Amino acid sequence: MKKIVVLTGAGMSAESGIKTFRDAGGLWEGHDVMSVASPEGWHKNKELVLDFYNQRRRQLSQVKPNKAHELIAELEKSYEVSIVTQNIDDLHERAGSTHVLHLHGELLKVRSTQNEQLVYQWEKDLLHGDLCESGSQLRPHIVWFGEAVPMLDKAIEITASADLLLIIGTSMQVYPAASLIHYITDTTPVFFIDPKPAIHASALENLTIIEEKAVSGMEKFIELLPF
Repeated sequence: MKKIVVLTGAGMSAESGIKTFRDAGGLWEGHDVMSVASPEGWHKNKELVLDFYNQRRRQLSQVKPNKAHELIAELEKSYEVSIVTQNIDDLHERAGSTHVLHLHGELLKVRSTQNEQLVYQWEKDLLHGDLCESGSQLRPHIVWFGEAVPMLDKAIEITASADLLLIIGTSMQVYPAASLIHYITDTTPVFFIDPKPAIHASALENLTIIEEKAVSGMEKFIELLPF
């Protein structure tokens, strides 16, 4: 069975109603990114960070997977499919995909500030004073700017195993996620779905660019599947 590896970013979930956090001014929902997504921001104002992710968590409960999520899940009927996503939402899972690696963490999980191995499923608001079993404050289970990306090696391993690489809704300009494309072979077909693709067609030997949003792009991809 052929293996399709799918790399997804914010554009994947945009048509579900989840905003691509960073706007043209570099703000996330009106906040400077470093104030809500860095260890420094956390230490400076925990309440602000907790409120920011509580709002994201509430928003997530109000949206559904879009057709692009569903089409990716349906690929599992005919192919081995692994998803490496930069998204912290659970829309791939809710659409039915069974092999999803979250490179930047998960919104519906929290972890201990003292022991990162203590991770808990969490769907309600996270408050100051919510503690892990060892008595330490819990924080969002998110990889913030300046922190290591613990799932990167696994993501590299998955990407390197691809018979076909599908990239959706990510600029592939932000590292370390952008580095994943360097781990496929020269002959691996790459399909890049993005309404404003930042990768030029000449950048890779086997690159097909589909200048569409996620849903219409996935519909075209299904038609173009080479095997």
